Amino acid sequence: MIKYYYEKGYGHPSITHRLGWEALEAVLEARDYIAWSINADPEEIVFVHSGTEANNLAILGATKAYKNHGRKIVTSAIEHYSVLLPINYLGENGFNVVSIPVDNEGFVDLDILDSLITKDTILVSIQWVNHEIGTIQPIKDIVDIVKSKNKNTIVHVDAVDAYTKIPIDVEKIPIDLLSISSHKILGPKGAAALYIRRGVKVEKILHGALSTQKLWPGVENVPAIVGFYKAARKAIEDMDSINNYVRTLRDKLFKQILDNIDHVLVNGPLGDKRVVDNVNVSFLYVEGEALTLELSTYGVYVSSGSACTSRVLEPSHVLLAIGRKHEEAHGSILFKLTKYHTVDDIDYTVEVLGKALSRLRSISSIYR
Repeated sequence: MIKYYYEKGYGHPSITHRLGWEALEAVLEARDYIAWSINADPEEIVFVHSGTEANNLAILGATKAYKNHGRKIVTSAIEHYSVLLPINYLGENGFNVVSIPVDNEGFVDLDILDSLITKDTILVSIQWVNHEIGTIQPIKDIVDIVKSKNKNTIVHVDAVDAYTKIPIDVEKIPIDLLSISSHKILGPKGAAALYIRRGVKVEKILHGALSTQKLWPGVENVPAIVGFYKAARKAIEDMDSINNYVRTLRDKLFKQILDNIDHVLVNGPLGDKRVVDNVNVSFLYVEGEALTLELSTYGVYVSSGSACTSRVLEPSHVLLAIGRKHEEAHGSILFKLTKYHTVDDIDYTVEVLGKALSRLRSISSIYR
């Protein structure tokens, strides 16, 4: 189906000929399903090209729309950079940005959140699941606190790492803006979506033409949107069994690492407070970048810290925020698990992990 839209169904969704109508129907079908999957109305879904774009549109577009209502923005210390950087930009341009600290497992301090919501608070942006350490924030409690203190404060939730891992219902939890992405659910890169609750104002941050959507100009990436839809269907229709299986693999990987490898620190919570597909561990006396490269020679592909910053030789801001020392943060490795992994994959990973660590520690000047 996706291949068809690359090879034959290449019409522009905004143009009124047969191929254009065909492309438009594909986009609308995808929008209907994505909306249904979070209990939203299709008119509340805007397609963009990445989670970064969704977060930027939410944050910059909402603050632009409500700038006359207040200048205070509240977020957490461990958000994705696609949230932190636009918020920092706003802070440099007249907004009052406040960051909530987290505990050693990455949970937001709800009492501090409660104290920060005032009549001037126009936006709160808290991610549902942390992209590095898998912490599942109590989003319902967070939204309830914000709305009880100021019902006009807009709540944005980066749900990129939560979508299809946790049931999302925007009617049960009155989130105003919510970001999700295709590639995090095994769909193609190049498609994502922003949910905008009916009545919430978001102004354009890009200007152009040739789009079926008012808020995001440009030609829609039809093949990626179709792939996003197909991936969402596969994940949602069998969500419980997939997540139970992946959770089993996650727990097995954690157990085998802790049982068989020395000098290990688990980053983030264990059990039900952690998303099912995330294993983040710091291995002491090695550099995460070196371990990432070493494991790749065995066909095991991981990332050092956050995948979005792994080419930057700086310690993860998430790990520093939960109290890790620089050298501990530098040794962090993120393993992401899917329904396509097996128990044998876990056994093999731990086996070669031991070999890789043994070699790297043998040449480390700080290993004892």
